[in-house]
Amino acid sequence: MLIGNVGQEPEVRYVDQGVAVARIRLATTERGYTLQNGTQVPDHTDWHNVILWRRLAEIVEKYVHKGDKLYIEGRIRYTTYDDKQGQRRYATEIWADNMEMLSPKSDNGLSSTNPE
Repeated sequence: MLIGNVGQEPEVRYVDQGVAVARIRLATTERGYTLQNGTQVPDHTDWHNVILWRRLAEIVEKYVHKGDKLYIEGRIRYTTYDDKQGQRRYATEIWADNMEMLSPKSDNGLSSTNPE
């Protein structure tokens, strides 16, 4: 389970038979604090690669943008690949099973009050 902010616009593509796949970068931050002896511990931010499939990917494509706050539930997947120089690379991804948008809905500049 992760709660964080989207760091860049989502990448969405379609694979076999029109199946949508979205990739987002999600930043989670552990807030800093001060120890009893006065030592300052700064904020710490981790970046997560989140993969969403099918309907979740379609929702991401339509509604999720850089800066939005998301709640993600999923599984950790570890992958390896060889880059262009032949070096072995390792990647950790979160394959999302569930997503909730936590940012308030944009009202496109319209007021939510009803004038009389």
